[in-house]
Amino acid sequence: MLNGKRILLVIGGGIAAYKALLLIRLLRGRGAAVTPVLTAGGAEFVTPLSVSALAGEKVYQALFDLTDEAEMGHIQLSRVADLIVVAPATADLMAKMATGRADDLASTLLLATDTRILVAPAMNVRMWQHPATQRNIATLKADGVLFTGPDEGEMACGEYGPGRLAEPEAILAAIEAALADGPLKGRHVLVTSGPTHEPIDPVRYIANRSSGAQGTALAAALRDLGARVTFVTGPATVPPPEGVDVVRVETARQMLEAVQAALPADAAVMAAAVADWRVANAGTQKMKKDGSGRAPALEFAENPDILATVSKASDRPRLVVGFAAETENVVEHATSKRARKGCDWIVANDVSPETGIMGGSENAVVLITAEGAETWPRLAKDEVARRLAQRIAGALA
Repeated sequence: MLNGKRILLVIGGGIAAYKALLLIRLLRGRGAAVTPVLTAGGAEFVTPLSVSALAGEKVYQALFDLTDEAEMGHIQLSRVADLIVVAPATADLMAKMATGRADDLASTLLLATDTRILVAPAMNVRMWQHPATQRNIATLKADGVLFTGPDEGEMACGEYGPGRLAEPEAILAAIEAALADGPLKGRHVLVTSGPTHEPIDPVRYIANRSSGAQGTALAAALRDLGARVTFVTGPATVPPPEGVDVVRVETARQMLEAVQAALPADAAVMAAAVADWRVANAGTQKMKKDGSGRAPALEFAENPDILATVSKASDRPRLVVGFAAETENVVEHATSKRARKGCDWIVANDVSPETGIMGGSENAVVLITAEGAETWPRLAKDEVARRLAQRIAGALA
């Protein structure tokens, strides 16, 4: 719940501005007060009357307004909020934030505040992917600005890809995570999840049966304890949790790049089932049968070791947790893996088909630490995640 919290909501210009109205209703339903700031672009899509009626408060629009400055100056307006939320955040508004421009009320508020800022981007896919926008995003993240979304899907312009505003429920979850008072508040935790897909050709790939369920549950549990979570996920069947910063990848090499880009972090939980090998001679076109009955000769190359790389990095997190999916001698193999990789903990499990764990709803893990092996009972994956998140919080305290 958000009882007693005040959200300063900056509504940028774009067709997705209508979702800000739904967000206001959700926030008030959670007990939060909403102070709306409507940009000139935003007012082209939603009316001040609609915003004010839903928020139950005055809508602020003009920088040079004598009445507003007399009652509550723009500097003070940004200081009384518990969190500033920009939704939708256009490419232009994020560019202003990244470069320190302050030529209207919204950008001035965002520059003149020391309150945490959560941004929910929304724009055309090409604008989102443009190098200038990506540079601005990197700058804002380095400045401590929080992000949620964007989602991938069909655009109002008819194009398809990343750039859709996150759904109001997801933005609400991100707001609740940002304002959580749990033991991990102010901590950044990196979580990897899901399988990787290693191409054989443009049609086929090498993968495994990981659903991403355990990694998703872990990210949600860490979020609920107040952590800012960067969630790097392969093509999992379980959707990512709301309220975390999602980075989608396919291959092991892409996952390594995403992980390195997400550092520094206070903790890293490497729950992804990363393929050990990739096809070195992957075809650029679909491989065809030639009638000879002979299978194509596939040459394999070892994928980068993400866990070992993070464990030995110069900006190594204080706590690095790896996972070991085994089919025999679980404790022996996991203990050896912990020593070999250089991580702090290993969460090991038996994924033999008869256990039903890989792709299932339950897990039975053994936590390997410097003190030895600790066997946990078989539990729902959500409960395993909650217990592990609490242990991580204790280790970082």
